[in-house]
Amino acid sequence: MIMADKIAVVGGGAAGLMAAGRLRELKCDVTLFEKMNRCALKVGITGKGRCNVTNNCSAADFIANVTTNPRFLMSAAHTFPPSEVMRFFEERGVRLKTERGNRVFPESDRASDIAGALRRYASCGVIHEAVTGIAVSDGAVRAVITSKGAYPFDRIIICTGGCSYPKTGSDGDGYRFARSAGHTIIKPRPSLVPIETEERWCAELQGLSLRNVSAELIETESKKTVYSEFGELLFTHFGLSGPIILSMSAHIKPGKPYKIVINLKPALDEAALDARLLSDFAKYSNRDFANALGDLLPVKLIPVIVNLSGIDGRRKVNLITRVQRQTLLSLLRSLTLTFRAFRPIEEAVVTSGGVAVNEINPKTMESKLMRGLYFAGEVIDVDAYTGGYNLQIAFCTARAAAQAAAGISNR
Repeated sequence: MIMADKIAVVGGGAAGLMAAGRLRELKCDVTLFEKMNRCALKVGITGKGRCNVTNNCSAADFIANVTTNPRFLMSAAHTFPPSEVMRFFEERGVRLKTERGNRVFPESDRASDIAGALRRYASCGVIHEAVTGIAVSDGAVRAVITSKGAYPFDRIIICTGGCSYPKTGSDGDGYRFARSAGHTIIKPRPSLVPIETEERWCAELQGLSLRNVSAELIETESKKTVYSEFGELLFTHFGLSGPIILSMSAHIKPGKPYKIVINLKPALDEAALDARLLSDFAKYSNRDFANALGDLLPVKLIPVIVNLSGIDGRRKVNLITRVQRQTLLSLLRSLTLTFRAFRPIEEAVVTSGGVAVNEINPKTMESKLMRGLYFAGEVIDVDAYTGGYNLQIAFCTARAAAQAAAGISNR
């Protein structure tokens, strides 16, 4: 272990606190820089304030849920897998629980418990100054620069996050530091982000959450299904959000046209759904069409479906033709919307893009271009689906970087 070297960690989020804490645990001389007045602000608001801290899965399953550069994380994932992350927090007094999709939360449902555990673990000297750059010379890092001057260091770990949630301090300055050291930055873009659609009728459904639906993302030109998922989505004034839409957004490539096709009744095949329609129509045969769908659909959705079907809502159900019924059936199984744009990156859960992984050693997280420079977390061009996987990325890359900076081999 290299005991005399001074190590800086820039960024006091999930990755930064994990790295600083591990360095302190290894008796290193470590200083943490955080420009906000408190560390772990973003951790404290994740998961709607509950903090989906990791996923209770194997390292291999974790890698399978990484959407950008999964191979890069193979070593880090196996060195500090989800099971070890769970043990880490439980040993520090945070009792955990596993929910649907193997998502792991604190039993208290308080993200502050996770943030507090990380702050206590780091408990090193924190300098609350904005880092404006890093000094390098002769192919190695030399100092961290703030508005108050230069602080000399032998090693620097950049844990500044991406561009999402800039009010918590993640405003992309780590990309600037990396670029100044010669690194390539893959253009940042939002991932796990709500999407805007061309269809204006989504605004009529604002706030409506649908569970147990399926959705497909179809590339319009090739007609290829790029992604499909079952679960929950949310209609908004601008389009769509919710868990399956956020995961879907990770597969949308800028500049390509897409359709989102929603199956409102995925548990019923075409024949079973037709039988259900016939049964409901028989039950409400003397009602107007608009008043006969209450057993099948949420009240808020009915006017939109009636309008899209082209069937007069005042038409008596017993007068609806077979062709009209088939039109309705098709609509229920393939409610189609057109992708228009991502919501702003400030609304994204994570940032896709960042420091190019081919310029970073995947075992140590050290720069291949600049000695003593390391990266961890969202600043690197790696991201994953929702479900605790992105915090797992932060933790395992931070652990790898800290161990390597301390002179310990990451096996």
